[in-house]
Amino acid sequence: MTLPTLHDLHRPLGSTGLMVSPLGLGTVKLGRDQGVKYPSGFTIPDDQIARMLLNQARQLGINLIDTAPAYGTSEERLGPLLRGQRQDWVIVSKVGEEFEAGQSRFDFSAAHTRFSVERSLKRLETDFIDLVLVHSDGNDLHILEHTDVYQTLAELKAEGKIRGFGFSGKTVAGGLKALQTGDCAMVTYNLNEQAEREVLDYAAQHGKGVLVKKALASGHACLAPGVDPVRASFQLLFDHPGVASAIVGTINPLHLSHNVATAAAVILRN
Repeated sequence: MTLPTLHDLHRPLGSTGLMVSPLGLGTVKLGRDQGVKYPSGFTIPDDQIARMLLNQARQLGINLIDTAPAYGTSEERLGPLLRGQRQDWVIVSKVGEEFEAGQSRFDFSAAHTRFSVERSLKRLETDFIDLVLVHSDGNDLHILEHTDVYQTLAELKAEGKIRGFGFSGKTVAGGLKALQTGDCAMVTYNLNEQAEREVLDYAAQHGKGVLVKKALASGHACLAPGVDPVRASFQLLFDHPGVASAIVGTINPLHLSHNVATAAAVILRN
């Protein structure tokens, strides 16, 4: 029996013109093992294991990869690991958060935003990044209304250095504001947390893109005995027309295969 893949299930990311797989691969675990909230510890994989994981993801129909400067060495590693494959991937990165010496710091100025994108382009060995999101510190409205980060991303889009931009926030008000002038919002939406559903509704009504973070509640989803938490999670997500893709950060090949097979089965059944 051949397990389903995501190759024929790619969908538009709002009106960006990007076609994305319904699952994206999060890569924080490729570059950072400090200050991350996972139920169990993990070891950052070496290049050989990371390359195998990326190849597996591509073979399963995943074309969306999510990284960030705050993910330690993730961007720097992905550049060489994805060499020769640029046409196969929709790359999402971020601006605003830096992670140094075990601590996060935030900078949403125009100068740092431009510096960050230029640095990401070099690290990722690419001429353009498909989507750049603002890595919010939680003060979503302040960032959008009183800093230059969004205006600078719009300029970088006009220059062709990025194809789209948006906001990875923590509030409904921030998500709604971000979608008014941006292309995409990244929101938390899972079996445990559904407070940002209003952002999904708005996106669906206005043709905007939504990526879901913490789709599996960072591994914490707990349900009644006998209920597959991955299936239940994907059923919730893909029942909503606003969801383009869910970012799942795994370095376990079996988890990756199970996630893809389950997501494909849920989408095909819908």
